[in-house]
Amino acid sequence: MAWDTLTYLPDDVLHKADRAAMAESLETRAPFLDHRVVEIAWRSPIGMKIRNSKSKWALRQVLYKYDPSELIERPKTGFALPIGHWLTGPLRDWAEAILVPNRLTNDGYLNTEAVRRRLDEQLTGNRELTASLWSVSMFQSWLNVRKKSQCSYTG
Repeated sequence: MAWDTLTYLPDDVLHKADRAAMAESLETRAPFLDHRVVEIAWRSPIGMKIRNSKSKWALRQVLYKYDPSELIERPKTGFALPIGHWLTGPLRDWAEAILVPNRLTNDGYLNTEAVRRRLDEQLTGNRELTASLWSVSMFQSWLNVRKKSQCSYTG
């Protein structure tokens, strides 16, 4: 709890939530961070927090009175960005342009066939390769910016 309070919440979760909210001109609230709730959580015995390998036991007991269990007993979803959706939707043209075979071959850093095969598999929905394709796309994008800045330098 101390580690979460001092590092994970302010440096990760709350930071991301704040950025996402600001991007949409929203003001968010974190009711579980109200000082009274935090004080109760810190004072509660471990048996009220964890039981039968389930965390947040006391909170779950309250929620079961008001909400269906399928809303309570589900996996965390986190703050993942929908990059896979973007690559096959609104960023598809960009991804195909930045990963065009002759550019990949000319740059000489990546295996052109492997990259294009992965992109084709992602675009057809045959495989989920978002993480590697995003990394390759960002590398190629960085290379393009680097090349442009070197060309415009007249020093």
